[in-house]
Amino acid sequence: MSALPALFVSHGSPMMALAPGAAGVALQRWGQSLAARDDLRAVVVMSPHWMDEVAAVGSHPQPPTWHDFGGFPPALYRLQYPAPGDPALARRVVERLRAAGIASAEDPQRPRDHGAWSPLRFLLPQARWPVVQLALPATAGPAQVYAIGVALAALREDGVLMVGSGSLTHNLMEFFGQRPAIQDPPDPYVVAFSDWVWNALQARDLDALLAWRVRAPQAERAHPTDEHLLPLFFALGVARWPREGAATVRAITREAQYRYLAMDSYAIS
Repeated sequence: MSALPALFVSHGSPMMALAPGAAGVALQRWGQSLAARDDLRAVVVMSPHWMDEVAAVGSHPQPPTWHDFGGFPPALYRLQYPAPGDPALARRVVERLRAAGIASAEDPQRPRDHGAWSPLRFLLPQARWPVVQLALPATAGPAQVYAIGVALAALREDGVLMVGSGSLTHNLMEFFGQRPAIQDPPDPYVVAFSDWVWNALQARDLDALLAWRVRAPQAERAHPTDEHLLPLFFALGVARWPREGAATVRAITREAQYRYLAMDSYAIS
């Protein structure tokens, strides 16, 4: 079989776990094809809700489901994603990163935050494949995160699904300031930013994407801080995108929710 795709998924609000909208349905549909593959062995996911000094790797054998948010309905705190960890895979990730000159360390205590478990509840609801979480280095920029992906690219050949989990737009001040409904139409700047990223991906323009902060429309408004877009560069690096004649980006979904949250998710293969 061909290598597993690299994924970028937008996890949006923590409420996605209870009210997924069309984005959750699209992830669930895509995940059915993943679950049917005989070569799927494990998952490595980078979440912006774990930031560390280095590219740390969770090595807990059974990471607890961490409800790392507040002020949401009680039902959200009862959700669990009981997939096991994989200490041996975590060590392999650390070794590959260090071999590439990227600082890394194991963290045997880290629980699984919602940036990891929320989208996986739709992609792989069976929770039977081991999941290893990877931290986003706090000082890394797009090129450094891309390099982390490249260092781990070969894991795809070994049946490891590589996922960058973030949000294509992520302005929480506007989101919490107005409390829009999930079905409210997207703000024009959200559409403009989403379209710019999509067009850059279709044009295979890595240079433009790496310089998104100065080249994308409404970049400061779409991302007051960088961390929720950076997992996109992890997924692109894992796929070694853009290779000549390979690494095609397909949209899993390009929905927007709550007016300000672009839920774009991509498969890169």
